[in-house]
Amino acid sequence: MHASSLLVTSLLSASANAHVFIWGVFVNGVDQGLFKGVRTPAYNNGPGAGGYANSPVKDLDSIDLRCNVLGDIQAPDTIKVKPGDHLTLDWHHDWRNDTDDVIASSHHGPSLIYLTPDPPTENSFVKIWEEGLYESLPFPKPGKWSTTSNIAKNFGHMNMRIPVDLKAGFYLIRAEMIAFHEGEVSYKMNPRRGAQFYPNCVQIEVVGDGTVELPKGVSFPGAYSYDGPGVVYDVYCSTETKKTRTTPCTTTYPIPGPTVWSGAWAETTAVPLSPVTGGTTATPWSTWIVNSVVTSASYTDKKSITVVGSSTYKAGWSSTYQTPSPATKRW
Repeated sequence: MHASSLLVTSLLSASANAHVFIWGVFVNGVDQGLFKGVRTPAYNNGPGAGGYANSPVKDLDSIDLRCNVLGDIQAPDTIKVKPGDHLTLDWHHDWRNDTDDVIASSHHGPSLIYLTPDPPTENSFVKIWEEGLYESLPFPKPGKWSTTSNIAKNFGHMNMRIPVDLKAGFYLIRAEMIAFHEGEVSYKMNPRRGAQFYPNCVQIEVVGDGTVELPKGVSFPGAYSYDGPGVVYDVYCSTETKKTRTTPCTTTYPIPGPTVWSGAWAETTAVPLSPVTGGTTATPWSTWIVNSVVTSASYTDKKSITVVGSSTYKAGWSSTYQTPSPATKRW
């Protein structure tokens, strides 16, 4: 049973208990609407305070590393863009406004953006932007990381541009933030710790008469490995958190994955943004997934949950483009 066919009862209440994910996209400064084109991650670990939307992906061999939990399920709409357009990906934690903390202040790490044809194929993800540790200071003075000192300090805004003369077609933007507050060991060595990956995908259609095709890229999963650069890292060497040490701190950081494509824009500056549209709070999901079992439920209130049904879920990425249905319900 596919998650999109599950019976889901929407809730009109306060925001979901969540880690960071994309709540909206601005095109040339104009907001496209709450969750428009965004493959919003599902709850995992159950409903209410016991579960999180977009809990981190830590298993580098999981298909969830591609677009997060249930990331193969399409959003019902796609954002139209042109080569050269400025896009601002609007990341948030609890609600979509400038009072939101965006991501926990301890979640230092890099930010990255990939572009792939939709649907992805083997080695189709091309890196078009990255930012990591961009100011390193002697311990214990804090360094500056992309997730906390740039994205969070700028109200969740991650800036990118559609490559010059990019060929028309359907694409996925795969954006991610990586948090290293538990990243001094690998998830493979200690599943209770490990770097936390927050990937999220946005559906776009590039229009125009461009002729440039994306080059060969990388695969997700597959692009990162536990013994590769930038995956295991003691972030507290570059923050003001004091810690007893027996070895010197590393003050440089290699961002994981491939190099940025030469066809990407060298600069992705911020642009003035319109007010957001379509609301600023998320409707809590009444569907969640635990150990590949998707459960749907109806709620009277937080203390009254009636399970409607459950089924085993297996990601079903199509090998050919499928037009999204406007009636699609993700969860």
